[in-house]
Amino acid sequence: MALEHLFQGNALNAVDGKGRVSVPAFLRSVIERRGDAKSIVLAKHESFPCLSAYDPAYAGLKHSKLERLLEKEETSADAQLEYQQRNLMAFAATEEVPYDSSGRIVLPPMMRRKGELDDLALFLGVGETFQIWNPALFLKDARIPEDMKDIARYRLEERGIGA
Repeated sequence: MALEHLFQGNALNAVDGKGRVSVPAFLRSVIERRGDAKSIVLAKHESFPCLSAYDPAYAGLKHSKLERLLEKEETSADAQLEYQQRNLMAFAATEEVPYDSSGRIVLPPMMRRKGELDDLALFLGVGETFQIWNPALFLKDARIPEDMKDIARYRLEERGIGA
């Protein structure tokens, strides 16, 4: 199953003291084209110090991918355990949060901690999902290409913040 609508683009939004942040309109429009839900699912990203986010309808596709991976690895003695561990991370370690008519969500405290989010959130569309970063962590991460860091620096400069 291929996704017809993909997340792309970037934005930097403020996070207030209560953890409220606006999900950019270009991301919400993809969520709403994919399904009826006006919510996003948040999870700790598996490789980076950020959050991975997606629409609730994406969960079914995610489950199918895990099933296909299990089928490929069935010859491995540890395949079933790895499958269960992946499912735990993919589904139990998530939180679904609704957004209001202006696109604002409240970041759950555990997710805010997992993503190390403070007063700013850098939103990055990455195809099937999008990421939510603390921009300072994004700029420090050696695995991030400099061209991408330039985008974060630009977004910070727009707000009058030096990187």
